[in-house]
Amino acid sequence: MRKPNSRNPWAWVPSLYFAEGIPYYAVMTVSVIMFKRLGISNTNVAFYTSLLYLPWAIKPLWSPLIDIFFTKRRWVVTMQLLISFALVGVAFAVSTSNFLLPTLLVFGIIAFGSATHDIAADGLYMLGLDQSKQAAFAGIRNMVYRIAKIVAQGALVVLAGTLEPHLGIPHAWSVTFFVIAVIFISICLYHRFILPYPAEDRSTLKAQSKGVASEFLRSFILFFKRKDIWIIILFLFFYRFAEAQLEKLIQPFLVDGYEKGGLGLATNDIGIVYGTVGAIALIAGGLLGGLVISKKGLRKWLWPMVIIMHTPDLMFIYLSQFQPTSFLIITTAVAFEQFGYGFGFTAYAMYMIYISQGEYKTSHFAICTGIMALGMMLPGMISGKIQELVGYQHFFLWVMISTIPGFIVAALVKIDPEFGKKKTEV
Repeated sequence: MRKPNSRNPWAWVPSLYFAEGIPYYAVMTVSVIMFKRLGISNTNVAFYTSLLYLPWAIKPLWSPLIDIFFTKRRWVVTMQLLISFALVGVAFAVSTSNFLLPTLLVFGIIAFGSATHDIAADGLYMLGLDQSKQAAFAGIRNMVYRIAKIVAQGALVVLAGTLEPHLGIPHAWSVTFFVIAVIFISICLYHRFILPYPAEDRSTLKAQSKGVASEFLRSFILFFKRKDIWIIILFLFFYRFAEAQLEKLIQPFLVDGYEKGGLGLATNDIGIVYGTVGAIALIAGGLLGGLVISKKGLRKWLWPMVIIMHTPDLMFIYLSQFQPTSFLIITTAVAFEQFGYGFGFTAYAMYMIYISQGEYKTSHFAICTGIMALGMMLPGMISGKIQELVGYQHFFLWVMISTIPGFIVAALVKIDPEFGKKKTEV
């Protein structure tokens, strides 16, 4: 039976990026609220969960292997299976007496599998769609990636909060991760049969004279020989410098009581405010971002996106200064900030696609996302310590100061005016 080279993108792109989002949010954000509820300090929560970015940061070291060996499709399905088993491992580890180390170790396995899955999934996306469809689906892929956030960080956090009074905090989170595992194995089985087999999805190891090492090195050399490579690296590292710090402290800020400078919300409330309403606002921002780029191009919208992404961080200055008790006010402020972030991040995602064009687009995109992860990991690791030293009020002021590098690097990059525009059919 002939394997389909292509399928309707709606049949696989949304589910692929939902699968890319679930383990990421489980490791990066759901773990934050879980560890906070289990009594871990802000310093340690921010440090350890930021350290889990490491596989995403160093994935360029093995990303060429995804190009060299096997197909992207095969890598995707295999990594989804690994992640499914590791999620079950978290469910067992979190309910043990000395939970921190074993839970972090299993989260590390999920992070490695997820980082590898991201390389292959992004490669399959770029091979399975032409450039115009990539631009058109940029908002869609961001949207379903954020829907994964609603499921993981919203619905499942609400589930954990609902179970906590009945099962206790550790067992409530154990059940929650079993649910995540069931969802993920179902996605894996679906993709085993529905993902396309693009004609270009094959090993890049061609002639026998070319060894694995030479192909591996060639992919790196070609990327770092690009014109203005240092500007590219600075943009990828500093565009989200402020968000890297803000992201790690939003949930602890919502959890901590008024006496600690926080807002004192329950687990269920956080699942609604940040994981559901906030995520929906973020999705809306991403959808709008993809739409406007497909009409006018990335270059036209870069500066508006930089501004709209960073200025709503002011909402957390307001929340920390006045500590409002109104659930509506808190939810609106968080939603406003998340909308801006979703809109602005679309420019970042499209820029990575822009500089990844060429023979090694999969490994080059992985290098981009690796630098991006490093830009999230290093500031995030120290954010908890900064917050505990200066308090929430001064910390969010520091976050606003940290947006300045994002504006500087946006002024330095050069982009083809036509990139990202949807092609009109003649």
